[in-house]
Amino acid sequence: MRDTLNIVGGGMAGSEAAWQAATAGVRVVIHEMRPKVGTFAHRTGNLAEMVCSNSFRSDDDERNAVGLLHWEMRAAGGLIMEMADTHRLPAGGALAVDRDPFSEAVTERLRAHPLVTVSDREITELPTDGRWIIATGPLTSGALAGAIREETGAEALAFFDAIAPIIYAESIDMSVAWAQSRYDKGETEEERKAYLNCPMTRDEYEAFIDALLAADKTEFHEGETAGYFDGCLPIEVMAERGRETLRFGPMKPVGLTNAHKPDQKPYAVVQLRRDNALGTLYNIVGFQTKMKYGAQTDVFKRIPGLEEAKFARLGGIHRNTFINSPTLLDTQMRLKSKPHIRFAGQITGVEGYVESAAMGLLAGRMAAAEILGRDLPPPGPETAMGALISHITGGAEAKTFQPMNVNFGLFPPIDAKGGRRGRKDRYKAYTDRAKTIYSEWLDGQN
Repeated sequence: MRDTLNIVGGGMAGSEAAWQAATAGVRVVIHEMRPKVGTFAHRTGNLAEMVCSNSFRSDDDERNAVGLLHWEMRAAGGLIMEMADTHRLPAGGALAVDRDPFSEAVTERLRAHPLVTVSDREITELPTDGRWIIATGPLTSGALAGAIREETGAEALAFFDAIAPIIYAESIDMSVAWAQSRYDKGETEEERKAYLNCPMTRDEYEAFIDALLAADKTEFHEGETAGYFDGCLPIEVMAERGRETLRFGPMKPVGLTNAHKPDQKPYAVVQLRRDNALGTLYNIVGFQTKMKYGAQTDVFKRIPGLEEAKFARLGGIHRNTFINSPTLLDTQMRLKSKPHIRFAGQITGVEGYVESAAMGLLAGRMAAAEILGRDLPPPGPETAMGALISHITGGAEAKTFQPMNVNFGLFPPIDAKGGRRGRKDRYKAYTDRAKTIYSEWLDGQN
């Protein structure tokens, strides 16, 4: 049916696109191959299943670009943000989500919508007619990736994503670890103690780095030349860049005081963040890894407080495919060679759950507007969503295009008249300007 929107992929982007289009009154079919066809990283057939992390990162909508993106999605009635807020976990100033109830709730809401149908048919070719959104995320099937590559006439770009391990809370030694968010950040006691911290002395840190560098790791197959996205580097890769890299990254000891030994300053600290509402599972923050399973247990049990750790899930690595959007997509996120097909989510070259969902939100709204005979321009580049879509549809340099998180460097500069602004004031100016322009964009659709 020509008035039906077909969406390939039921991840963050596909789910949000479906919700936005159905809310606008458009019939939607979500084609999600899981659970009939599984992937390396997914465990269920639920929509919007979280794989690499349970964090949506900072929720500060006044001085942080991803927090601003949260605000914009909430203002647009985004399903992903509504369910994230419903199933949020204590995480200091961040928005962390109880993964399974979150994805179950997204699935339930979409399946219950009278205009939404979910199909488990795998799409292996680019459709020749109808209206489509390809939102297959980081694990696009080989057949569909091949079809995209054949159509675009270029090799699909790719990088590797790594997944952090998850530990059973009861196996963490709390006589060594303590609960505290960095700088005691959070409005409630629960938020201020949202993380568990495992301290290391200098000798323990050096021994940990030695073990990490010597551990058996997953090797790429011949011909695999993709690099890593810098925001999700395996810890071994960080360690290979310098022995102190981890201590200035995910293992930095700043803003923390050891509750058991307050007079002793840790040389490094490993943080764990709650992974579910029950508090029975914790993930090791920033510890994405490509170590083989046996090596992971050996190395991670060297961390003080985790000597008896039991793992609910070990880390891993998978290939993430994306297209050269600045060359291939127009400003409506349509494939220039086949304008009845839009792309959304990580496959467009945005990185992160929130960014993927935001591009799904825009693609869903744009596709619905087109079906309903309306014109919907993208939001201004001064907004978080507008900055992202501007970047992927022409703002980025095509020759060096790589996955990108939302950040203020993508926004048009703030007028500096009246003297230099401090960083906090400058970021607040960015968000104030964005909220005004984004609100006007939303109002224009009513």
